[in-house]
Amino acid sequence: MDKSKINLLVVDDERGLCAGLQEALRREGYVVDAAHDAATAMRLVSERLYNLVLTDIKMPDMSGLQLLREARRKARDTQFILMTAYGTVESAVEAMKEGAYDYLSKPIDLHRLRALVMKALEFQSVVAENAELRLRLQKRSEPSLLLGHSESMRAVTRLADEVARSEVTVLIEGESGTGKEIVARTLHLKSPRADRPFISVNCAALPEQLLEAELFGHVKGAFTGAVMDKPGRFQLADGGTLFLDEIGDLSPKGQGDLLRVLEDGTFRMVGGTKLMRVDVRVVAATNKNLQEAVKLGRFREDLLYRLQIVPILLPPLRERAEDIPLLVDSFLEHFTAKHKRPRKTMAADALQLCQRFPWPGNVRQLRNTIEGLVITTKGTTVRVPDLPAFLVAHDRTTPAFAVRPGMTVAEVEKLLIRQTLTHVTANREEAARRLGISRRALQYKLKEYGLLHDGEPPDPETPASE
Repeated sequence: MDKSKINLLVVDDERGLCAGLQEALRREGYVVDAAHDAATAMRLVSERLYNLVLTDIKMPDMSGLQLLREARRKARDTQFILMTAYGTVESAVEAMKEGAYDYLSKPIDLHRLRALVMKALEFQSVVAENAELRLRLQKRSEPSLLLGHSESMRAVTRLADEVARSEVTVLIEGESGTGKEIVARTLHLKSPRADRPFISVNCAALPEQLLEAELFGHVKGAFTGAVMDKPGRFQLADGGTLFLDEIGDLSPKGQGDLLRVLEDGTFRMVGGTKLMRVDVRVVAATNKNLQEAVKLGRFREDLLYRLQIVPILLPPLRERAEDIPLLVDSFLEHFTAKHKRPRKTMAADALQLCQRFPWPGNVRQLRNTIEGLVITTKGTTVRVPDLPAFLVAHDRTTPAFAVRPGMTVAEVEKLLIRQTLTHVTANREEAARRLGISRRALQYKLKEYGLLHDGEPPDPETPASE
């Protein structure tokens, strides 16, 4: 543990004690800030990420327990040790319930303080490792639909990583089967809300008369059949993430109700009078063109702007055929293990046929196809005769390359090179021969058109220009 990278905050209204503790911890090698009141402490917590806060329980403006509660909303992983001259079992229990790592009685034993700080930091490290472990286990339990080294998928991954730890509302757009819910769950798992609920709602599946009660809950007697109070999805997602799938199918009334909640975070249960407030991050998804829906009067423009603070657009699989080999390999590995079958691979010509197919159901359709092949293929290699009839039939009747009117020569050349490498052969020497250019010229054009994968160096013999 590099102590010079560990940030601590000491909070106590006794200035002498505060300075003494700050100096003692600095001598241990930590970076230590100090605050003499809770308001200053809250400002510092908002500005800087602290590994640990050491705070007095009894302070004039805000107690240490209140500080813990407020600070945890901004920094979920920060550890707390509370100090008190009123060290009772009750205060210790309450501190633990609120999430404190431990507490110290005054006067402070510096030896115990140093040991406790070290243990709290070690515990924090274990918690962080467990969060990473949760992400890894989830990836193993279900194959990701978001694998890919195409530029479009790298852009999606970069954007998702950037916004995950923020609180902004995100709108995920893309065709059915592109993995919109997977992106939403990824945003949740990489956010400070990861240990809180992820609640999913399919807006298209809820009739208008039930939508309000499903989202906001209802009180007993609100309507026929309401025999008890029932919380809605917003209450269930409190502290976590609410995923609103197929948001484009939300009724006009539902759109208005949702807009009000997004604006002030409050609502009333159906049949209730009490104003409810929840802390929920909303992530929405749609396979519709909401801009067009706004023009047609089918979707509220103000709601679109509220949802689309950060838009994430998932490309269809037909636009990233170069990712198909990676996806196929991942699906084969997952489903052979799941169904206890021998490890299988896919023959090169069968894989190229998969790359030439447009996959209208996108990655979900590819995933289901590979699962079926794991069950039906007898040998350890999936060959063309093993593939479903729809794949073979499409390949016989459809050209692999099409030029649209209005494309520039550079666009045509880029598409031709990309199609050759993904649909014909991944071998660059063979691809160069088919294209009628040298291997060096091909490598230069790959670099020029941004077709090299991340981290992939150009060939040593590639010229600066050709």
